[in-house]
Amino acid sequence: MGIPRNATLAEEVYRNIENNEYLNSIYSDLLFNYSIKLFSMRIQPKNIDIIAALRFADLLSKSAYTDNAETHKIWAQEIIILLHILYPEDNRVKHFLGSVLSSVGNYRGLQSTYNDFTCADILEQIYYDYNREILCIPGTSDKYFFPAQKYVFDGLGKQCFSYSGPTSMGKSFVIQTYIKQQVESGVKQNFAILVPTKALINEVRSNIINDLKEELAIKNYRVVASAGDIVLQQEHNFIFIMTPERMLHLLITLPDLSIDFMFVDEAHKISAKGGRSAFYYKVVDQIMKRDVKPSIVFASPNIPNPEVYLNLIPCIREMQVNRLASRFAPVCQFKFMVDTTNGNIFSHNEHSHNLAKITTEPIEMNLCNIISLVGHDKQNVVYCNSRQKVVDYAKEYADRLSIKNDPELESLAKDIANEVHIDCFLAELIRKGVAYHVGYLPASIRLRIEKGFEKGLIRTMFCTSTLVEGVNLPADNLFITSYKNGNSSMNEVDFRNLVGRVGRIKYNLYGNVFMLVYPDNRTDVCKKYESLLNNDIPPQKLSIDGKLTDKQRAAIIASLTKGDVEMLESLDNETDDDYIAMRKFSLILMRDVVENRISTVTQAFSPYLDDTSVAAIKQHFADSKTSDDITLSYDQWENLTNAIEKNHLAYPTLQEDDTVNFDALVRFLARLRNIFKWEIYESKTIGRIGTKSPNAVLSWYATILMQWIRGRGLNSIIKSALWHKKNHSDEGIWSGKHMICPFYDERRMDHRNYVIAETLDVIENVILFSFANYFRKFSLEYKRVHNVEHFDNDWYEFVEYGTTNRNTIFLQQNGFSREVSQYILSHKKYIVEIGGELKISTAIFTCGDIGTETEAKDIQFNIPELFCK
Repeated sequence: MGIPRNATLAEEVYRNIENNEYLNSIYSDLLFNYSIKLFSMRIQPKNIDIIAALRFADLLSKSAYTDNAETHKIWAQEIIILLHILYPEDNRVKHFLGSVLSSVGNYRGLQSTYNDFTCADILEQIYYDYNREILCIPGTSDKYFFPAQKYVFDGLGKQCFSYSGPTSMGKSFVIQTYIKQQVESGVKQNFAILVPTKALINEVRSNIINDLKEELAIKNYRVVASAGDIVLQQEHNFIFIMTPERMLHLLITLPDLSIDFMFVDEAHKISAKGGRSAFYYKVVDQIMKRDVKPSIVFASPNIPNPEVYLNLIPCIREMQVNRLASRFAPVCQFKFMVDTTNGNIFSHNEHSHNLAKITTEPIEMNLCNIISLVGHDKQNVVYCNSRQKVVDYAKEYADRLSIKNDPELESLAKDIANEVHIDCFLAELIRKGVAYHVGYLPASIRLRIEKGFEKGLIRTMFCTSTLVEGVNLPADNLFITSYKNGNSSMNEVDFRNLVGRVGRIKYNLYGNVFMLVYPDNRTDVCKKYESLLNNDIPPQKLSIDGKLTDKQRAAIIASLTKGDVEMLESLDNETDDDYIAMRKFSLILMRDVVENRISTVTQAFSPYLDDTSVAAIKQHFADSKTSDDITLSYDQWENLTNAIEKNHLAYPTLQEDDTVNFDALVRFLARLRNIFKWEIYESKTIGRIGTKSPNAVLSWYATILMQWIRGRGLNSIIKSALWHKKNHSDEGIWSGKHMICPFYDERRMDHRNYVIAETLDVIENVILFSFANYFRKFSLEYKRVHNVEHFDNDWYEFVEYGTTNRNTIFLQQNGFSREVSQYILSHKKYIVEIGGELKISTAIFTCGDIGTETEAKDIQFNIPELFCK
């Protein structure tokens, strides 16, 4: 067959190169040899024609076939990296490594492996220098974008842009670089970065502050992570780092606030099941209602159709759609499936989509053995699908290790024992260079664990879905103990996102992924892993299109046309996540219909809306019964207003010593349970009825809440929680919505640790999330009814800041954590009062407390006026 008339010779060379048998044979043999080296197997390696392999790598790196160029370049990079690992002293391999990495535009990888590379001839050198100059990051002379990053960076000035790429592409880095350039160039705008979890806020906030440092003050910018930050009362431009829930609250509280540029990180969460995705719709809706329309950028991992998220923008025109879907990753992941039942190991070939058996005879393999074998001197992350397994697996692994006697680890372990509890397993693990990373840990401790991992002091980290959700823990090896996230199976997006977090471009060009198969449901697990490895990520849909079924949408319309916001029939027939999603979207739809707004939500429901149903919804829900705040429905607001106006409900009274009558507090929470209908809307958490008495669960929460608002440290709170469990042992021990043990036995160390975990989880998810949200509503309505802007006994403030002390609240409003604020106030030598204002001495930067020093050094750039010499 001849070359097609419009095809170039180069295109024809590359058109079917991936089907070349010799190329596939060489790659397969390289994978095999790498595998036996990695696992230290006494197996004869395959013979490799190094020259042929180098030529294929060089050819693929220069691919000009548009349809598969990225795939070819990824393959070129994999081949040259495997050769570099297997033949580290071969000068031919070393030269081709430089040539291939420069051809694919991976100059950052080149810097970490072969920084003094020079091209073989003058023409190549000219192209090399020219390309490097193009990819050079603005404001630097020796840092470089990847080609896809450069494309994204150049597109950020467009009003609507959505892009996707592998996790290691550095999608967030591009945005942070763009914001830095804009600030340094004198642009006066407000920027917003939406992150999916609270755990990410501190990381992104710290990165932004440390990128800009003195420029923040020079250009009059402030970085804001909460609607209560004191700088919002001043005249600045802002960089907001918030979750969608926090951002919506801010936009409702400050209706005149303009957002000029909004970046939505991990945008695939908009496709997720459950009610959280609804907040993205409302945030976009709120900022697009402003007079000045912002630029909106969505970034998501791996998906083929990132433009789908632009559909959140009302009335977007096709000409405004700008998108990029890149598959190029600057680091490679080599994947293995380890069958712990029969001791077999399989390597996965990304290009032939098959699993090749490596072992010739069974090897005794369990999680601890394999970490010790391949990760003894590496940075390892172990993914578990539940918080309980994280702790259990971490302890099992650490039991075989000895204490490292490292001063930094000893200091951190001592602080955990003092701040959390002396029996906390984490302190013991830290001394051995092992840690676990879960969302309920205090932010200051999480930060120090992450820093210890980056330094290599902590070698092995056990974690939950915090890793999937964006927390960056650069690792050489990733061990996956389950294909599930909680009780739900991971989809292709989450799996690829998880796998993509291994490999550290700063230090290395590759990482290893080990999927462990256990005896339970062995066949099904193997098939699931194969499916996740081999299936392409399908095109994504918005959650309202992909997760809400036709039946559910019809049920929402049917309920609203009857004036029903409880949707109790749906509560009986749907899962918790589905019911919550239906409720949130029904509240958005109700508001849009009453206001005659055409939105993404009304368009999704249009097949079920007719003139009759629209009229009925408007009749049942006048404007006073709708709100942009989708955390409450009008029936809850109505109950709340009546309770405050007619029944004079108020927060429990605090005594002078900050004590409160415990029974009065439980009765108040029980009143809120009825007002807000927690038994319906929060049935698995704060609405759960106790088995022994109706208020047993609320009594447990009240025990922690009372200690929290009095400013007690975590150690004191946990001691109270352990005391409560001892006296109410038949209430059991819980992890979120699930019971771990039906009875608490105070003599058992593991039970004490389960209670420690449960207590920290209650603080994070009940006190600081659920109670904080409902107390905020109570305080807002209390102020409205009593026509006041502020009142002294505001429990929302007490919960939000974990104290009634005004100075502690002030420090937190300036960006310090609760723990560090308490540390500062307990060390009076760091406090200075000037003209009636509280200042902090710069001596705090060398106070000796690592967490305090870290936070203070960030805040000095963000709020320099807070410090004095």
